[in-house]
Amino acid sequence: MDYIQYTFTVSPPEPGSDILIALLADLGFESFSGTDTGFEAYIQEEYDNEADLKTIAFDDFSFSYVRTVIPKTNWNEEWEKNFNPVYVDDLVCIRAAFHPKSAEAKHDIIITPKMSFGTGHHDTTWLMSKTMFELDLGNKHVLDMGCGTGILAILAKQLGASHVLGIDIDDWSIGNSIENAEINQASDIVFQKGDAALLPATESFDTILANINKNVLKKDMASYFKALKKNGTLLLSGFFGTDVEELKELADALGFSFEKSYTKNEWAVIKLKK
Repeated sequence: MDYIQYTFTVSPPEPGSDILIALLADLGFESFSGTDTGFEAYIQEEYDNEADLKTIAFDDFSFSYVRTVIPKTNWNEEWEKNFNPVYVDDLVCIRAAFHPKSAEAKHDIIITPKMSFGTGHHDTTWLMSKTMFELDLGNKHVLDMGCGTGILAILAKQLGASHVLGIDIDDWSIGNSIENAEINQASDIVFQKGDAALLPATESFDTILANINKNVLKKDMASYFKALKKNGTLLLSGFFGTDVEELKELADALGFSFEKSYTKNEWAVIKLKK
């Protein structure tokens, strides 16, 4: 699956970039990286609709962009150029195989991203990983929706989950997740290509982890509710702190109980209970 990169020039960059990023997240953009004059944004080709951008206008700032198709970039090669290990406090270190194992982190995850997004550097991965340490995953059934490179699925296994399923719509993500699970001695994790249509209509999981984007989460939250056991936990991320109230309202309407939310650099995670 190809990604589309949009390089935005924003004038003035602040607060224009923050406002525009929030809007783009609603349109399905998954990842953002700041530049001196604005930011870069990424969206899967199947969700890309450049016509949406041509209708956007603001009174307080202006923007322009350059659109580039990224054909299955070798993210592993890009990563090795300037990659540093990711530390979630002293709880887990996410690193490449060429880095030495951390002496401080309680858990160690080795990732080779290959053709998939998901190096662990995004704030949402940090938030999800951090919050997972609040959960009792011992002997539990865990679902990682939008598993990417398999980081959260692998961490769930390390935290004691007896059965872990990872689902992603991208062929490369599934293949890479399988490889990463093997590297981390977690080859019993099951990975399947697909979306929420694969989920059972009746409860099956004790915990569901969904780090995707707001639009997908809104569309699929009812399916998560059905697939989650009573008293089960749903962790959601992939959206901004400004989106928390909207997602809380939807979760409440479905029957979830809100427990807490955290933010990091404007990104957020929500913890819900069925």
